[in-house]
Amino acid sequence: MKKVLIANRGEIAVRIARACADHGVQSVAVYADADLDALHVRMADDAYGLEGDRPADTYLNIAKLLAVAARSGADAVHPGYGFLSESAAFAQAVIDAGLTWVGPSPAAIARLGDKVQARKLAMKVGAPLVAGTADPVQSAAEVLAFAEQHGLPVAIKAAFGGGGRGIKVAWRMDEVEGLYESAVREAVTAFGRGECYVEQFLDRPRHVEAQVLGDTHGNVVVLGTRDCSLQRRNQKLVEEAPAPFLTDAQRERIHQSARDICAEAGYTGAGTVEFMLSASGAISFLEVNTRLQVEHPVTEETTGIDLVVEQLRIAEGLPLSVTETPAPRGHAFEFRINAEDVGRGFLPTPGPVKVFDVPSGPGVRIDTGVVAGSTVPGTFDSLMAKLIVTGATREQAVVRARRALKEFRIEAWPRCCRSTAPRWRTPTSCRATASRCTRAGSRPTSPTARPPPRGPWRSPTARWFAPPSRSTAGACRWACRPNCCAGCRRPARALRRRPRPWRCRTRPPWPRPCRARCRAGRWPTATRWPRAPSSPSWKQ
Repeated sequence: MKKVLIANRGEIAVRIARACADHGVQSVAVYADADLDALHVRMADDAYGLEGDRPADTYLNIAKLLAVAARSGADAVHPGYGFLSESAAFAQAVIDAGLTWVGPSPAAIARLGDKVQARKLAMKVGAPLVAGTADPVQSAAEVLAFAEQHGLPVAIKAAFGGGGRGIKVAWRMDEVEGLYESAVREAVTAFGRGECYVEQFLDRPRHVEAQVLGDTHGNVVVLGTRDCSLQRRNQKLVEEAPAPFLTDAQRERIHQSARDICAEAGYTGAGTVEFMLSASGAISFLEVNTRLQVEHPVTEETTGIDLVVEQLRIAEGLPLSVTETPAPRGHAFEFRINAEDVGRGFLPTPGPVKVFDVPSGPGVRIDTGVVAGSTVPGTFDSLMAKLIVTGATREQAVVRARRALKEFRIEAWPRCCRSTAPRWRTPTSCRATASRCTRAGSRPTSPTARPPPRGPWRSPTARWFAPPSRSTAGACRWACRPNCCAGCRRPARALRRRPRPWRCRTRPPWPRPCRARCRAGRWPTATRWPRAPSSPSWKQ
């Protein structure tokens, strides 16, 4: 193996490029048009464009990826996570092209990727399972029959699903039929196949998973456990390793079940076996993820093993560097930093990143795909970075995590301000969060719109911008009013204290902060520049 094509983007592509450098092989990055100046493109030894913006035209296009591999001279392909990482067809196409596939075999991906077949395999090796159907159900009547036999609630799950998609939970008999049809539709839309199975639903369980490594010599090692229970809409937000509050018997049962499942499937590479842990202590097998997980850094921090380098070693035919489960060294947390709008229900908010100041200090690690000046595209995942914090104990890791999150500073251009940038310079800054602030009523009206009957925002000669609501005006450190230019950095509270506030009417090309006090919205002449205020709020 001399050169590895990274068939992915973002922070995982940066992570793989660094692992390739540590392993002594070259890396090749691919990029969509929106990722032309992305960090993973700069980090790789070589980069090739995929000509397109949609995932289907770029990172999901097998023909384009194999063509880039041939042009670049790559002899191996690493899929990362997401996109084609769990596609048996892509793995087989890579092997058929004479390249090395950094991952499990296509047969193992196909077998374990089918959740019904994975359940059968788990039953064969004696892994713990809740009651469920052995095969996909064909109609809502079968779901009703299962619910009558085993009781409610029941979970209707897509057989080829993942990432929280295609899951519906029925709490009443009268909603089973509608939820079954909804699950089938969502499965067809998201995964191309509508097969669903049914199992008993564990209410408010913990999500515990085991990290597994397997090589081509028949060795299978469980590196440890992770807890991923803190989720939003079935999407993980915070992960920690090792999984806390497990008894020795529970931990051993999870390790043994994960090892037996992967050994029976002939698994090679890095994989994750997921379990659900009920409040009563019952363990139930959930699924197998045949790829590198987003949360793999917490296992790396607590075991001292580079999982990506281990993947490269396994692909080269080398044995595992460990032969038994290592004792955990300390405790680690991972926090996913997403470009989302908290005020709009955590909707993804793409756009340029203005400031990206990451924390540092003992026990702090950052895996990021963006830097200051980068742009978060709207066509891909909103994950910008991962903050990994490690401590000697769980308590120390929690304290360090609070400090690191407080130090993390991200500033961006909100949508409401970017939309008015061609006319006025009206950006604001948000801090200490990856989301953008939302201000109700800050959209510009037309030039002929009637101004409000009274108030300091009246402008008879220029565009009028509605003032932000009082509840959202204090959400930012700087001025949240959209009628402030980029150079003016006075907070909104200072504007509210003045009966006739200063109004910025600096034209976009002006390079310095606006110091002109406007009268009735008129532009000041070049010869009438008043002295800048000496209040502390002006000297920001």
